[in-house]
Amino acid sequence: MPAEVKVEAKSAQFASPPLTERQEARRRRILHASAQLAGRGGFDAVQMREVAESSQVALGTLYRYFPSKVHLLVATMQDQLDHMHGTLRKKPPAGDSAAERVAETLMRAFRALQREPHLADAMVRALTFADRSVSPEVDQVSRRTTAIILDAMGLDDPTPAQLSAVRVIEHTWHSALITWLSGRASIAQVKIDIETVCRLIDLTDPGETAPAKKA
Repeated sequence: MPAEVKVEAKSAQFASPPLTERQEARRRRILHASAQLAGRGGFDAVQMREVAESSQVALGTLYRYFPSKVHLLVATMQDQLDHMHGTLRKKPPAGDSAAERVAETLMRAFRALQREPHLADAMVRALTFADRSVSPEVDQVSRRTTAIILDAMGLDDPTPAQLSAVRVIEHTWHSALITWLSGRASIAQVKIDIETVCRLIDLTDPGETAPAKKA
Protein backbone atom coordinates (compact mmCIF):
# COMPACT_ATOMS: atom_id res chain seq x y z
CA MET A 1 0.00 0.00 0.00
CA PRO A 2 1.43 3.43 -0.92
CA ALA A 3 2.68 5.46 2.04
CA GLU A 4 0.20 8.28 1.47
CA VAL A 5 -2.71 5.86 1.35
CA LYS A 6 -1.55 4.30 4.63
CA VAL A 7 -1.61 7.73 6.26
CA GLU A 8 -5.05 8.47 4.81
CA ALA A 9 -6.38 5.12 6.00
CA LYS A 10 -5.07 5.67 9.51
CA SER A 11 -6.57 9.17 9.61
CA ALA A 12 -9.90 7.88 8.36
CA GLN A 13 -10.34 5.87 11.57
CA PHE A 14 -10.77 9.15 13.44
CA ALA A 15 -12.43 11.19 10.68
CA SER A 16 -15.78 12.88 11.09
CA PRO A 17 -18.79 11.33 9.34
CA PRO A 18 -18.97 12.29 5.65
CA LEU A 19 -20.93 15.42 4.84
CA THR A 20 -24.34 15.17 3.24
CA GLU A 21 -24.80 16.68 -0.21
CA ARG A 22 -26.40 19.76 1.32
CA GLN A 23 -23.63 20.15 3.89
CA GLU A 24 -20.98 19.77 1.22
CA ALA A 25 -22.66 22.46 -0.89
CA ARG A 26 -22.71 24.75 2.15
CA ARG A 27 -19.03 24.07 2.79
CA ARG A 28 -18.22 24.86 -0.85
CA ARG A 29 -19.99 28.21 -0.55
CA ILE A 30 -18.05 29.03 2.59
CA LEU A 31 -14.70 28.22 0.98
CA HIS A 32 -15.62 30.20 -2.12
CA ALA A 33 -16.54 33.23 -0.01
CA SER A 34 -13.31 32.91 1.96
CA ALA A 35 -11.21 32.83 -1.21
CA GLN A 36 -13.04 35.82 -2.69
CA LEU A 37 -12.61 37.96 0.42
CA ALA A 38 -8.96 36.97 0.81
CA GLY A 39 -8.33 37.62 -2.87
CA ARG A 40 -9.63 41.16 -2.51
CA GLY A 41 -7.94 42.14 0.73
CA GLY A 42 -5.75 39.42 2.15
CA PHE A 43 -5.80 37.94 5.64
CA ASP A 44 -7.39 40.92 7.39
CA ALA A 45 -10.26 41.06 4.88
CA VAL A 46 -11.49 37.60 5.89
CA GLN A 47 -13.91 38.33 8.72
CA MET A 48 -16.08 35.45 9.85
CA ARG A 49 -19.28 37.51 9.87
CA GLU A 50 -18.66 38.64 6.28
CA VAL A 51 -17.88 35.08 5.22
CA ALA A 52 -21.16 33.94 6.77
CA GLU A 53 -23.12 36.67 5.00
CA SER A 54 -21.40 36.05 1.63
CA SER A 55 -21.97 32.30 1.82
CA GLN A 56 -25.54 32.68 3.12
CA VAL A 57 -25.05 30.65 6.28
CA ALA A 58 -25.66 31.55 9.90
CA LEU A 59 -22.57 32.69 11.82
CA GLY A 60 -23.02 29.83 14.30
CA THR A 61 -23.15 27.35 11.42
CA LEU A 62 -19.94 28.76 9.99
CA TYR A 63 -18.17 28.24 13.31
CA ARG A 64 -19.34 24.62 13.40
CA TYR A 65 -17.59 24.04 10.09
CA PHE A 66 -14.53 26.18 10.86
CA PRO A 67 -13.81 27.14 14.51
CA SER A 68 -11.63 30.11 13.52
CA LYS A 69 -10.41 32.20 10.61
CA VAL A 70 -7.14 30.27 10.64
CA HIS A 71 -9.02 26.96 10.30
CA LEU A 72 -11.00 28.45 7.43
CA LEU A 73 -8.02 29.83 5.51
CA VAL A 74 -5.97 26.64 5.89
CA ALA A 75 -8.98 24.72 4.54
CA THR A 76 -9.14 27.27 1.72
CA MET A 77 -5.53 26.47 0.85
CA GLN A 78 -6.37 22.76 0.80
CA ASP A 79 -9.23 23.53 -1.57
CA GLN A 80 -6.97 25.62 -3.83
CA LEU A 81 -4.42 22.78 -3.94
CA ASP A 82 -7.19 20.35 -4.89
CA HIS A 83 -8.06 22.57 -7.86
CA MET A 84 -4.38 22.82 -8.84
CA HIS A 85 -3.98 19.05 -8.60
CA GLY A 86 -6.93 18.53 -10.93
CA THR A 87 -5.50 21.00 -13.45
CA LEU A 88 -2.06 19.39 -13.28
CA ARG A 89 -3.53 15.94 -13.88
CA LYS A 90 -5.26 17.20 -17.02
CA LYS A 91 -1.99 18.68 -18.27
CA PRO A 92 0.90 16.85 -16.56
CA PRO A 93 4.46 18.24 -16.61
CA ALA A 94 6.61 17.28 -19.58
CA GLY A 95 10.14 17.10 -18.12
CA ASP A 96 12.38 14.15 -18.97
CA SER A 97 13.38 13.44 -15.36
CA ALA A 98 11.37 13.28 -12.15
CA ALA A 99 13.31 16.27 -10.78
CA GLU A 100 12.44 18.36 -13.85
CA ARG A 101 8.77 17.37 -13.68
CA VAL A 102 8.48 18.23 -9.99
CA ALA A 103 10.23 21.58 -10.49
CA GLU A 104 7.89 22.42 -13.37
CA THR A 105 4.86 21.35 -11.34
CA LEU A 106 5.78 23.46 -8.31
CA MET A 107 6.55 26.50 -10.46
CA ARG A 108 3.16 26.14 -12.16
CA ALA A 109 1.53 26.00 -8.71
CA PHE A 110 3.61 28.99 -7.64
CA ARG A 111 2.53 31.02 -10.67
CA ALA A 112 -1.11 30.18 -9.96
CA LEU A 113 -0.67 31.65 -6.47
CA GLN A 114 1.28 34.57 -7.94
CA ARG A 115 -1.80 35.58 -9.91
CA GLU A 116 -3.66 36.13 -6.62
CA PRO A 117 -1.04 37.45 -4.19
CA HIS A 118 -3.55 38.62 -1.56
CA LEU A 119 -5.13 35.17 -1.42
CA ALA A 120 -1.70 33.49 -1.33
CA ASP A 121 -0.57 35.77 1.50
CA ALA A 122 -3.73 35.09 3.52
CA MET A 123 -3.37 31.32 3.20
CA VAL A 124 0.34 31.31 4.01
CA ARG A 125 -0.20 33.56 7.03
CA ALA A 126 -2.88 31.17 8.26
CA LEU A 127 -0.47 28.24 7.96
CA THR A 128 2.13 30.23 9.86
CA PHE A 129 -0.32 31.11 12.66
CA ALA A 130 -1.78 27.59 12.90
CA ASP A 131 -1.47 25.92 16.30
CA ARG A 132 -2.16 22.32 17.37
CA SER A 133 -5.91 22.79 17.03
CA VAL A 134 -5.45 23.27 13.28
CA SER A 135 -3.25 20.17 12.86
CA PRO A 136 -5.86 18.13 10.90
CA GLU A 137 -6.28 20.92 8.34
CA VAL A 138 -2.52 21.51 8.09
CA ASP A 139 -1.99 17.78 7.61
CA GLN A 140 -4.49 17.83 4.74
CA VAL A 141 -2.53 20.64 3.06
CA SER A 142 0.68 18.65 3.46
CA ARG A 143 -0.92 15.49 2.05
CA ARG A 144 -2.26 17.37 -0.96
CA THR A 145 1.17 18.84 -1.65
CA THR A 146 2.79 15.42 -1.28
CA ALA A 147 0.27 13.90 -3.70
CA ILE A 148 1.01 16.61 -6.28
CA ILE A 149 4.75 15.98 -6.03
CA LEU A 150 4.43 12.18 -6.16
CA ASP A 151 2.21 12.45 -9.23
CA ALA A 152 4.87 14.55 -10.94
CA MET A 153 7.53 11.99 -9.96
CA GLY A 154 5.37 9.18 -11.32
CA LEU A 155 5.46 7.24 -8.05
CA ASP A 156 2.75 5.20 -6.35
CA ASP A 157 4.91 3.55 -3.70
CA PRO A 158 7.79 5.86 -2.66
CA THR A 159 10.65 4.69 -0.47
CA PRO A 160 11.25 6.32 2.94
CA ALA A 161 14.20 8.20 1.42
CA GLN A 162 12.01 9.52 -1.38
CA LEU A 163 9.33 10.63 1.08
CA SER A 164 12.01 12.42 3.07
CA ALA A 165 13.13 14.23 -0.08
CA VAL A 166 9.52 15.18 -0.79
CA ARG A 167 9.20 16.69 2.70
CA VAL A 168 12.34 18.78 2.17
CA ILE A 169 11.00 19.93 -1.20
CA GLU A 170 7.68 20.89 0.42
CA HIS A 171 9.48 22.90 3.11
CA THR A 172 11.57 24.71 0.49
CA TRP A 173 8.53 25.50 -1.65
CA HIS A 174 6.68 26.88 1.36
CA SER A 175 9.71 28.93 2.45
CA ALA A 176 10.18 30.25 -1.10
CA LEU A 177 6.55 31.33 -1.16
CA ILE A 178 6.99 33.21 2.12
CA THR A 179 10.15 34.99 1.00
CA TRP A 180 8.53 35.99 -2.31
CA LEU A 181 5.39 37.29 -0.60
CA SER A 182 7.53 39.36 1.78
CA GLY A 183 9.44 40.88 -1.15
CA ARG A 184 12.71 39.20 -0.18
CA ALA A 185 12.99 36.95 -3.23
CA SER A 186 12.33 37.37 -6.94
CA ILE A 187 10.54 34.85 -9.12
CA ALA A 188 13.91 34.01 -10.70
CA GLN A 189 15.38 33.25 -7.27
CA VAL A 190 12.37 31.10 -6.37
CA LYS A 191 12.81 29.10 -9.58
CA ILE A 192 16.50 28.49 -8.86
CA ASP A 193 15.74 27.33 -5.30
CA ILE A 194 12.99 25.00 -6.46
CA GLU A 195 15.11 23.48 -9.22
CA THR A 196 18.03 23.05 -6.81
CA VAL A 197 16.04 21.26 -4.09
CA CYS A 198 14.32 19.01 -6.64
CA ARG A 199 17.73 17.48 -7.42
CA LEU A 200 17.30 15.59 -4.15
CA ILE A 201 14.94 13.34 -6.09
CA ASP A 202 17.84 12.04 -8.19
CA LEU A 203 19.86 11.31 -5.04
CA THR A 204 17.07 9.20 -3.54
CA ASP A 205 16.15 7.30 -6.71
CA PRO A 206 16.87 3.60 -5.99
CA GLY A 207 17.05 2.80 -9.69
CA GLU A 208 15.93 4.19 -12.95
CA THR A 209 13.66 7.23 -12.62
CA ALA A 210 10.02 6.21 -12.95
CA PRO A 211 8.17 7.51 -16.02
CA ALA A 212 5.59 10.19 -15.58
CA LYS A 213 2.01 9.05 -15.08
CA LYS A 214 -0.33 9.47 -17.98
CA ALA A 215 -3.36 11.66 -17.48
